Amino acid sequence: MSGARPALLVTSGLLLLGLSVSVAVTIGPADLTPAEVWRSAAARFGWGESPLTRLREGIVWNLRMPRTLLAAVCGAGLAVCGAVMQSLLRNPLADPFVLGVSSGASTGAVLVTVLGWGVGAVSLPAGAFAGALLSFGMVMLLSHSLGGSMDRVVLSGVAAMQLFSALTSFIVLTSADADTTRAVLFWLLGSLGGAGWTDVLLGAAVLCLVLAVCLAHTTTLDAFAFGEEAAANLGVRVGRARVLLLSATALLTAVLVSSTGAIGFVGLVLPHAARALTGSSHARLLPVTALAGAVFLVWVDTVARTALDPQEIPVGVVTSLIGVPAFVAVLYRVRRKT
Repeated sequence: MSGARPALLVTSGLLLLGLSVSVAVTIGPADLTPAEVWRSAAARFGWGESPLTRLREGIVWNLRMPRTLLAAVCGAGLAVCGAVMQSLLRNPLADPFVLGVSSGASTGAVLVTVLGWGVGAVSLPAGAFAGALLSFGMVMLLSHSLGGSMDRVVLSGVAAMQLFSALTSFIVLTSADADTTRAVLFWLLGSLGGAGWTDVLLGAAVLCLVLAVCLAHTTTLDAFAFGEEAAANLGVRVGRARVLLLSATALLTAVLVSSTGAIGFVGLVLPHAARALTGSSHARLLPVTALAGAVFLVWVDTVARTALDPQEIPVGVVTSLIGVPAFVAVLYRVRRKT
């Protein structure tokens, strides 16, 4: 692939993401246009005056904009995590949801929320991170003891997902009051309804950090495509690289889950779609995957909050409705190759 095409894909992705955010913010009961949103944004930097009333300003900047930006951050982060996991494990079915990482993070976050473990805003991501690491460690240990083949990793992930989902339900049903139970169960299905600027800034900061780490190891990820032994022969410190990159993806997954709940299949579907455009080189794949995931989840969340207005559909339900057929398609593709 020539050097011009990746640059064109990234540029097009950035423009599409900016347009998607601008339009998504205007969709809803309030009468807004993208031009008004841009003028309001410019006014916040001292360029002109906002055309919006105080009420409409509040709708844009306190409700819709943080929610839309968090959707973009979450979509980008989950897609990148899926791409990295698929490469490290040489498994096209790997993603944080299928491998149980999201379920483990949800359990850790619920322990903090329901039982009150920890204090402050950092405790929720920390609890989610601990749960994500525990779940992923269980998957790796179980799959290794069963032979370590691709199907064993997936089956181990399914087992971990079910276990941690059951633990989460048990904690909620035995320790939470009725109102907390309803709120937590809705959140566990994936919801961006409580998005705030703190969530956006924390998620964006961790996304940038993890993406930078992954981009610095693109040659390592490319080497893993040939197997661990071949990667080691190419000079890759396999164990160190795997621990670093999987810990980075677990951290990002945990931070995102602590803000949005478990949103499935984004990390499974989007890397395959991006790979069809960029090829297998991770220097090209990761930026395009991040942008594709961001645009995808912005529109999925827009559909989730407006399709049955005033009732809101959990965004995880919508991604599952889209992701399950894609998951089946990937399964058939893997079967044909094997």
